[in-house]
Amino acid sequence: MLHKDDIFRVCLTWIAAATFGLAMLSGVASAEGDIENGRLLADTCKGCHAVDSYTNVYPTYRVPRIGGQSEEYLVSALKMYRSGERKHSTMIAQAASYSDQEIRDIAAWVASVVPPLQSGAARGEAPAAAQTCRSCHGDNGVGQISSYPYLAGQREDYVLESLRQYQRGDRKGPNAMVMQAQLLSLSDADLKAISAFYARQKGLQIIPMR
Repeated sequence: MLHKDDIFRVCLTWIAAATFGLAMLSGVASAEGDIENGRLLADTCKGCHAVDSYTNVYPTYRVPRIGGQSEEYLVSALKMYRSGERKHSTMIAQAASYSDQEIRDIAAWVASVVPPLQSGAARGEAPAAAQTCRSCHGDNGVGQISSYPYLAGQREDYVLESLRQYQRGDRKGPNAMVMQAQLLSLSDADLKAISAFYARQKGLQIIPMR
């Protein structure tokens, strides 16, 4: 039978262990990306995303501008490519070997290469079909929720291909079902109008070579 002093010591041990565990979890959760390390790791990204005219082979579209993209969204997207949940053979191969910290580092650098994008008034009048996009992506393609991708300045053909994939249910992600539900009633002409509108906005850029 344990003496009360022994019970007290056991309790203290458990409390210390629990406190240490919580501290470790907190450290992991709050870890920030190392921008300089991300710049070095992102050398393999530059072959496509730093070339203004670079296109995906099939289906054919210009690769997305990612400079200034939401850091949180970039982390999420890279993890989905790493797991194979989001399909693109080149991106899956690139992300396969990255640790969580390396993904955070890359995302931190990519997000930092242009001044932070700001929500605000749109350039030109949004098409009627884009009204459903505004609550998440903002009037000008820069929303208030960092887990949603910024669309301002994104490649028109890339946005169009992404919207078509969401509409078909081919593109995966935490908001894929919501996206599909929003797009199901829209025509391909509507998707083209939305893509053209966000491409006109000031925002995302290609990443620099250095």
